[in-house]
Amino acid sequence: MGLPERGAPDPLVLQLGQLGSQPLQLVGGKALNLGRLADAGFPVPAGFCLTTAAYRMAVPPELAALAACLDDLAAGTARTGEAPAAGSSGHEDTHRGTAQAETAQRDDAQRDTAQHGMAQRARELVGTAPVPPEVEAAVRTAYAAMSEPPPAGNAPHASIEPAVAVRSSATAEDLPFASFAGQQDSFLNIVGADAVIQAVRRCWASLWTDRAVAYRSANGIRHGDVGLAVVVQHVVDAAAAGVLFSANPVTGTRGETVIDASAGPGAAVVSGAVAPDHFVVETATGKIRQSSPRRNESGPGDRASPSLTEAQVRELTSLGLSAQELFGEPQDVEWVLDAEGTIWLTQSRPITTLYPLPDPASAKPFGLESAPDAETRVYLCGTLLQGLTRPLTPMGLSMMGMMGNRRSPWTYVSPGLRMYADLTPLIRTASGRRMLLKWVPLADGRSAAVLPALLDDPRFGLTNAPPRRSRTRAAEWVRGDGTAGLATIVWLVPALIRAVLRPKAELRRAFRYGKRLEADLALPQPATAFRRLDHAQHAPARMVDDLIRATLPAPAAGYAMLGLARWLLRGVAEPRELEAVLRGLPHNVTTEMDLELWSLAVSVRDDAPSREAFLRGRPDELAVNYAAGELPHVAQTGLHRFLDRYGHRAVAEIDLGMPRWSEKPDHLLGMISNYLRVEDPELAPDRQFDRAADHAEARISSLVARAGAVSPLRGRLVAFCLHRTRQLAGLRELPKFYVVTVFGEVHRQLAAIGAELAKAGTIAAADDVFFLTFDEVRVGLRGGELKEMVADRRRIYDAELRRRRIPRLLLSDGTDVEAAIASAAGAPGALVGTPASAGTAEGRVRVIMDPVGAHLEPGEILVSPSTDPGWTPLFLTAGALVMEMGGVISHGAVVAREYGIPAVVGVPDATTRLRTGQTVVVDGAAGTITEVATEPDGGTLP
Repeated sequence: MGLPERGAPDPLVLQLGQLGSQPLQLVGGKALNLGRLADAGFPVPAGFCLTTAAYRMAVPPELAALAACLDDLAAGTARTGEAPAAGSSGHEDTHRGTAQAETAQRDDAQRDTAQHGMAQRARELVGTAPVPPEVEAAVRTAYAAMSEPPPAGNAPHASIEPAVAVRSSATAEDLPFASFAGQQDSFLNIVGADAVIQAVRRCWASLWTDRAVAYRSANGIRHGDVGLAVVVQHVVDAAAAGVLFSANPVTGTRGETVIDASAGPGAAVVSGAVAPDHFVVETATGKIRQSSPRRNESGPGDRASPSLTEAQVRELTSLGLSAQELFGEPQDVEWVLDAEGTIWLTQSRPITTLYPLPDPASAKPFGLESAPDAETRVYLCGTLLQGLTRPLTPMGLSMMGMMGNRRSPWTYVSPGLRMYADLTPLIRTASGRRMLLKWVPLADGRSAAVLPALLDDPRFGLTNAPPRRSRTRAAEWVRGDGTAGLATIVWLVPALIRAVLRPKAELRRAFRYGKRLEADLALPQPATAFRRLDHAQHAPARMVDDLIRATLPAPAAGYAMLGLARWLLRGVAEPRELEAVLRGLPHNVTTEMDLELWSLAVSVRDDAPSREAFLRGRPDELAVNYAAGELPHVAQTGLHRFLDRYGHRAVAEIDLGMPRWSEKPDHLLGMISNYLRVEDPELAPDRQFDRAADHAEARISSLVARAGAVSPLRGRLVAFCLHRTRQLAGLRELPKFYVVTVFGEVHRQLAAIGAELAKAGTIAAADDVFFLTFDEVRVGLRGGELKEMVADRRRIYDAELRRRRIPRLLLSDGTDVEAAIASAAGAPGALVGTPASAGTAEGRVRVIMDPVGAHLEPGEILVSPSTDPGWTPLFLTAGALVMEMGGVISHGAVVAREYGIPAVVGVPDATTRLRTGQTVVVDGAAGTITEVATEPDGGTLP
């Protein structure tokens, strides 16, 4: 592809009917798709394609060097992690400390300036370069041929000098993972050979617009690898025109066709300049489910005649379905209706924004039965409930499936590299519905809000027919008549009683397990790569049952005691008053970790050389110095001690493929730099934690006194329950801590194997090993070639990293349940979420999409998609927490309560509707976020 030497033997001009079998590198995405449509007999206006061979002949040699410079610039940005993902909300500065942010902003500005300058120079080179004589001759000949009377039915319009559309067709365009819609230029109603040649030159130059260059950089496409063909077609005299989506682009539903139409040419619809007629059609039947013609301007109650008849809507639907079948995936189709009522297709490309469909067969790698059929199924995103919005690496998915094991009550699928649990068996039983209605609100408020509508859907009615065993695991688990559920009850109930009666012994039991686990995970050395792989693959299976038995009873008993206290306090206290009891809990390993990090920051602050190093150095520079043993002594030894205890942890740590803090401590070093900015002693995290604990004890005393006023016995029972809660509930983080300990060891072994595979040339880089499964790694150790497989998976993974909206409830037909319900409601909801931690806080918003390198001033309102333990160091300085995901028992909500900061979770689109710098009040009891100050530009809270 790209810019090979002149004289390539490729043809300069091809007729549209010849394009379907041509390579993408020769004709570009738009022309290739039009050629395939024409080849298959679809109504496509006749014309020709000026191939990329003409572009390569025309561009000057200097362009290759400019493209290489742009590639280097994009690669440097990707290495530093400073380029925002496509679709990001533009809050890159929130990822850095103030000093680092200023430096990074200058670097960003310099890169932007350099990129703009190089792109402008490339446009000038291409736009002013002479068109080679042979190219000009080929265009004039092909255009003249369009003036000849065409065969019957071949073209909608012909004249002596026909009006044509001259449209760019880039080699990086209309791709499955990136549409590049509107990135290059097209020109309509061009008449005359001279004008066509000039339009061709302008199309070539548009390959180097700022927007096209930025889009390629964001999607990881090398600038030196792109070329541009040009499509020249007859212009249809449009009576109406518009776009068609063969799947609903808003809800994701694959069985719906969406059509936007307007009278006249379609450019106005595509550009958004008009409010089009809108149709939603049931694709299989042609039934029009929604028809929204535009209103007449003559009066608010009058409606214009729709631009399409019902028959034309159904014909378009049929064409869209046929195009989808031709290309094998849902299509975004541009169309034109001429005066005679004939529909012409002028473009077709993949809909790149749809969330991937769940594949029931993908449950098989996790050792679970699958039962694919035509029945619509319901899936809940489990990784969102874990606070993880990003995709999992293939190795991470493989490990998560192994942890589920064969006795799990759930069946999982993994669309979009995220784990979804199949809720269909629960929804189809009365007991399962009761369980979901009770549990889902605790886990995720936004899912709970749409669950009732889902239960009312006739597709998910209750059934009395006995389903196959593979469909009843979850239902059996809920009813307690499955062997796994019964076995759990047999051992758990005595364990809970034991924990309540002897809490100190239960704590010792849980912590002793950690010592045994460390010993079990030790791999005798030396070890071969195959021995390392066996150790890594089988470690989780060896520890799951023991871990649950050792660590589950204590926190389960603690929360059971809280529930009993709530029952005893009926009529005496409101349930939300008990939230304070969970503040400042002892024995919480995540809280202890955060306070140890704060303690490390204090030691750095009090040591002049260490403080100076952190105030001057960027986190990545400090990480390099730490790895070399060159930090000042206090910082070096303190960080070493911290990582010795917590180095197995990571941001998004449930993904085995994510680097552990021990190998990439940049995030921790950035947190320490942030903590150095805390100047008010009362804002120090340790003091805040102590105040939270004191507040919890005071609340217990108050509740006990109020219960005792009703009955002395009730008061004593409340005291017993709440003190047991504080003794035991803090261990809720310990099971995950131990799981991540195992993940850390498995990650370490796989990283060592990856280094061997990379050295042998089996994979390109050591961390490519995390884009394989265990069995594939074994193939690689035997000499199998894996580079191409890894490259394909990385491309998919990178595309999923850029995805901003993740369906929390997903149907097997691709429907995002929340989006479908919001779309049906016709208006976005207010900025309201689920109350998660009581209290109010006023402060400036800080939107943070990734905790790595993030900066949060003391008292600022942390707004994030979701959180996991990797985010919790930020909680120590946050004034309040707002999350897009989660419910009252989600990780962020629980830790917010423990730290005593207000929290509202499950706030739709919080990271885009709130903006860094806004001043808001967060009411954690009401679940609301309200603006209290108008921004300088007069903007208000959306």
